[in-house]
Amino acid sequence: MEKLVYLLFGEDDPSAGDVRRERLLTDTAPRLAAAGARGIGVNVHDAAAAEAPPPVPTPEGEAPLVAEISVWLDCYDHRAPVEAALAELDERSAGYLVVESLYEDYGTTPHAGRRDWPDGARSPGVLTVSLIHRPQGLDYATWIERWHGTQSPLSGELQPRCRYVRNEVVRSLTDGAPEVHGIVEEAWPSARHVADPMLFFSAGEDPAVLDDHVRRMLESVERCLDLSRLRNVTMSEYLVLTS
Repeated sequence: MEKLVYLLFGEDDPSAGDVRRERLLTDTAPRLAAAGARGIGVNVHDAAAAEAPPPVPTPEGEAPLVAEISVWLDCYDHRAPVEAALAELDERSAGYLVVESLYEDYGTTPHAGRRDWPDGARSPGVLTVSLIHRPQGLDYATWIERWHGTQSPLSGELQPRCRYVRNEVVRSLTDGAPEVHGIVEEAWPSARHVADPMLFFSAGEDPAVLDDHVRRMLESVERCLDLSRLRNVTMSEYLVLTS
């Protein structure tokens, strides 16, 4: 089974996001299931997600990421009906074949219990979805070692993360898809945990601890990410089809 991720770019107004969410869940998702999807995930920037500002806002004048649709198929060659369903949305999209690593899931960290909500329901808290790039001049093996071996465990130590999904991009699937090397999904207990630096960096209201955690985080991400190309958006998570 292979995982495909499709990104939508467009208007980031929260009310438009609510309309987009309903269309994705009530129209697009059933069509994806009918097309043979073994699994479906829908993440969308809507009014609920907008309560938390993105840690890395989209630069002015650039179309922001507004939704992420994940689809699991037996073989990515059979994706035509999936892309036909997404084309009906009439929004700019980009598709990628990825390798998924479920590094942390609900119930595996101290910050959330095991998942107890049904498919199709909104997950508690808020999600951040990040588009990342390997720094120019950094070889692939070193990049993976730093991202997987250092940044993944360090961020789990320093932040109250509930779920962490790494998607390493294998190749783009759609014409004109922007270059992306990784797509990262991180779930947080609440919008406040993203908006408040003391909570986001598990500082316990201690400015000295906050400074130390921010310093350690920046030192790590600067070694494995091209920060000038980093894009990050808050979203509501819907695990639509998981079994």
